[in-house]
Amino acid sequence: MPPKQLGNYEVLEKIGAGGMGEVYRARDARLGREVALKLLPEHFADDADRLARFEREARLLAALNHPGIGAIYGLEQAEGQRFLVLELVPGDDLATRISRGAIALDEALPIARDIAEAVEFAHEQGVVHRDLKPANVKITPEGRVKVLDFGLAKAFESDDPRDPRLSQSPTLLASSPTIAGVILGTAAYMSPEQARGKNVDKRADVFAFGCLLYEMLTGHQAFAGDTISDTLAAVLKTQPDMSRLPAETPRTIRD
Repeated sequence: MPPKQLGNYEVLEKIGAGGMGEVYRARDARLGREVALKLLPEHFADDADRLARFEREARLLAALNHPGIGAIYGLEQAEGQRFLVLELVPGDDLATRISRGAIALDEALPIARDIAEAVEFAHEQGVVHRDLKPANVKITPEGRVKVLDFGLAKAFESDDPRDPRLSQSPTLLASSPTIAGVILGTAAYMSPEQARGKNVDKRADVFAFGCLLYEMLTGHQAFAGDTISDTLAAVLKTQPDMSRLPAETPRTIRD
């Protein structure tokens, strides 16, 4: 548990955890607003080379000014803790919404459009998400769509594309999962190139977007397995069951 005060931020409560840090709701005393603080794990914060690259990447991500992308306000240090200051987005994430069942076509398509517009904007700025999935999308009480943790997968990664930590999602989750659970949650949305440990580009986000849309419309993951290996094998060797899509799904989406 971090101190109750981190610099100018009053830490209020833990709201999630992922493979790359715990997340807390906090109040910014200077600006009088609530924010999310993502505390970097000790092994990461102590790696000077990775931290320097992360700082460079964070500056790039902070320049992503789009209403559909959760903002990064800064990277700070206080009380011996390194942490990201993020926009606090209210509402359920898309994973929680899907857990209640498939989303009707007329509701799912506008959500998908908003996600696609946010992803396209980031790609135009040269930023690839690399970890696009339902847990990284929030639907606010007003119905606005926000894509979270944009580009953080790259910011957290090592120089070696075979580093197993690349499979560990930096995504904010509803509760503290096991590391295996974090990896499994990400593996289901990996492109084949990611699953093989190759370098990826914006096409990885396009693949993950298709998986996300399929899951919204069917209530089932496009690729799933009992273990991480089974899930990755499904990505590499199988095709989603398109018969699960609603009968009224347009051909342009099916194709």
